[in-house]
Amino acid sequence: MRRARRGAARGGSPRMPPRQREPRRGPGGPARPAAPPAATRPAALALVTLLSFASRFHRLREPPHVCWDETHFGKMGSYYINRTFFFDVHPPLGKMLIGLAGYLSGYDGTFPFQKPGDRYEQHNYIGMRGFCAFLGSCLVPFAYLTVLELSKSLPAALLTAFILIFDTGCITLSQYILLDPILMFFLMGAVLSMVKCNNCADRPFSASWWFWLSLTGVNLAGAMGVKFVGLFVVLLVGLNTIYDLWDLLGNLSLSLVVFGKHLLARVLCLIVLPLALYMAMFAVHFAVLNRSGPGDGFFSSAFQSQLIGNNLHNVSIPEHLAYGSVVTMKNLRMAGGYLHSHWHLYPEGIGARQQQVTAYLHKDLNNLWIIKKHDSDTDLSDPSSPVEFVRHGDIIRLEHKETSRNLHSHQHEAPLTRKHFQVTGYGINGTGDSNDFWRIEVVGRKTGKLIKVLRSQVRLTHVATGCILGSSGKTLPKWGWEQVEVTCTPYLKETPNSLWNFEDHINPKLPNISLDVLKPSFAEILLESHMVMIRGNSGLKPKDNEVTSKPWHWPINYQGLRFSGVNETDYRVYLLGNPVIWWLNLVTIGLYLLITLCTAVALKRGVRLTSELKELSRVVLRGGGQITLGWLLHYLPFFMMGRVLYFHHYFPAMLFSSMLTGITWDALLKFCAGFLSPCTTARKVYGGGFLALVLLILYSFYLFHPLSYGMIGPMASDPGSPMAGLRWMDSWEF
Repeated sequence: MRRARRGAARGGSPRMPPRQREPRRGPGGPARPAAPPAATRPAALALVTLLSFASRFHRLREPPHVCWDETHFGKMGSYYINRTFFFDVHPPLGKMLIGLAGYLSGYDGTFPFQKPGDRYEQHNYIGMRGFCAFLGSCLVPFAYLTVLELSKSLPAALLTAFILIFDTGCITLSQYILLDPILMFFLMGAVLSMVKCNNCADRPFSASWWFWLSLTGVNLAGAMGVKFVGLFVVLLVGLNTIYDLWDLLGNLSLSLVVFGKHLLARVLCLIVLPLALYMAMFAVHFAVLNRSGPGDGFFSSAFQSQLIGNNLHNVSIPEHLAYGSVVTMKNLRMAGGYLHSHWHLYPEGIGARQQQVTAYLHKDLNNLWIIKKHDSDTDLSDPSSPVEFVRHGDIIRLEHKETSRNLHSHQHEAPLTRKHFQVTGYGINGTGDSNDFWRIEVVGRKTGKLIKVLRSQVRLTHVATGCILGSSGKTLPKWGWEQVEVTCTPYLKETPNSLWNFEDHINPKLPNISLDVLKPSFAEILLESHMVMIRGNSGLKPKDNEVTSKPWHWPINYQGLRFSGVNETDYRVYLLGNPVIWWLNLVTIGLYLLITLCTAVALKRGVRLTSELKELSRVVLRGGGQITLGWLLHYLPFFMMGRVLYFHHYFPAMLFSSMLTGITWDALLKFCAGFLSPCTTARKVYGGGFLALVLLILYSFYLFHPLSYGMIGPMASDPGSPMAGLRWMDSWEF
């Protein structure tokens, strides 16, 4: 009967208005602490919102120079203003919004953002910082409303809000031109919308239900559009949706038609809508960044041909390769460079002492090669000779135009990559030996098919050894002019390192076509950009003197990050969480697991609980469980990542642990107060415990607030420093 009534409510049937309930009594007999009246909730929301904005906008102009990763994301905002194409390992939404904020606030995009410490002088940077601070300030009311929806407890929501308001790490991360506050804004927006939609489950297909479901999808698109770690909140919402649909499927009072409507609504709002918005972000990104810039070399030649100012833009060249054509070959690995040779030889002891072959990142005459038949020395430049096209599967010879030596390989070891073969330039005036022969193959094509400039992805297989020509990505020493190593790999695994495309193409006997004919479609550009971003993410390396960290460091607040300043005379800002808050969050995770275990055992054993304790158990198990799942999804995946990691990667998970702290301590204090008599004693225990936690948070913020708002003077390691007694861990570097 209970399931049928709940299902009828979800199906839209009218419900009887709830009866006014008498105050419930705890197991000892006295009434439990009464919930604050609903009229206080708007005032409480206004209070925490005001405190959040005040804490984030305080001293926002300080320091008036570039801090930490502002050098990247401020510069990328400038690129959008100047419409200059660039490459970044993250999707574009966050940088687009930073650029838009700068543009609307009067920033002209001319500041170079070269390195941390550069002074902004007359440049208007406050609009971009203010935009990030605004979004960072919204995290507090979002978390407050989420906990209020899950627990129906104003004190739990207030405790969560105070934790986030007075956390030095959250303040610091919100005050600079960074992607983190933008990511966390959409992340928390998605969680709040999901919880609000769940609470509209008794009014399916109502206006409010559609609003929150659609807003969840919008926020998911926003989170994915800022950083790929936004996929973690997508997974959280996805698991919640699966659970919800499974619950509906078991409701026998719902017809399959109604269930189908529920399924279709979620597909439209949580899959189709986010994907459409996500693709729209990239469409805007590519439309705005239409000028050649520092990101050109990370993308294919076909993509570069669309950028104004690129040497391939508005160029006309022959479409298909023919023997006698002069070409350049670009490696498809990220920033792979052009196949290149020069007169310099490999030094003594580095394989055979023959002409060097490398990959060079810039345009150069030494990148030019002539395609010739492997078994003929006919002068193909003769206008009277017939045109013969190069086809998939042909055996060819590549002659370096400037030095007249052939592309050659043999079983000598490559200079840097062990177990790969050396690639050299060999022969005189195009005359060499059988080690100069290469089979040209197009990925996904059949034998005999023609080879297109820009579009065809080819591999060159050495006929004599069976190895494949590729770029290792390793930088040669000074004898190799610090260019990129080219090798012939005997391992036949197909990677971008071993694939090439033909870019420049000169052949006077062939008709030219505009490269507009060969331009890639939007779907191809979208796919290529994601492949480049994924490869870029996996290849991230720490910058010089940069402090990296490991995931186990983060919850214990083991080590922070210098945002600004190093010396005593510098204005120093140090990203470190409020230690009292972070350690309270860490202890609470263990405490929550213990409470959950005890509650689950009590329910399993059939222990009789009052209605109020049953409601508390529901909040702990369902509400706390959702938040704990969010924390796990935003934390555990980092243990499996191979890329370089930093302390700030934990902050999305920290939002969930802070909400869990609010829910857990509120439930614990209510459990304790429920066993006390009389009623006034219960209220005092509950109120005293809540007040003690808030005062502890406030006092710790008083001690550590200089970490966020700036320190000048002796370092904490100096006994005379006002921060000397606060360096509780040797790994803290303020």
